[in-house]
Amino acid sequence: MRQWFVLKSKPNKEMLLYKQMEAYGVKAYLPLLSVNPVNPRARKSRPYFTGYLFVNLDLQATGFSFLQWMPYSQGLVSFGGEAAFVSDELIHAIRKQVAILEIRKPDPVVKHGDIVTIERGPFTGYKAIFDTCLSGTERARVLLSLLQNRQLAVDLPLNYLRLQHA
Repeated sequence: MRQWFVLKSKPNKEMLLYKQMEAYGVKAYLPLLSVNPVNPRARKSRPYFTGYLFVNLDLQATGFSFLQWMPYSQGLVSFGGEAAFVSDELIHAIRKQVAILEIRKPDPVVKHGDIVTIERGPFTGYKAIFDTCLSGTERARVLLSLLQNRQLAVDLPLNYLRLQHA
């Protein structure tokens, strides 16, 4: 009986393992999120679940060893010697969530030099100068004036910041 299973990949080898699965005719799903790297030659996407992908197969027909010894694989996620399976509903929910995250990625409205207010974290309530979005992440660098007009660069999640309107 075909079911979804979680397959662990070697570090940073998710895409290669996914391509291996396709080459062997195994139905696989690797949820990816788009990123905006600074280096134009860097990867334009990253796995939603770093180090894991989902495979849909009949485990009794395929066998554990096929997946254990596959290049770039570290085998199926299992508990007590039993492979952990994932429901079709969960796979559907993950696909839906990844699609929502991809839609919700507007270009930042905040520009270098804009004044922002920090709304969460240890610097809540402070005003800062927006410096830049950090590559491939949902983080930004802001400049805080804390000591004698010296600016301190602080990296924060983008959702901690609110643009100050004039």
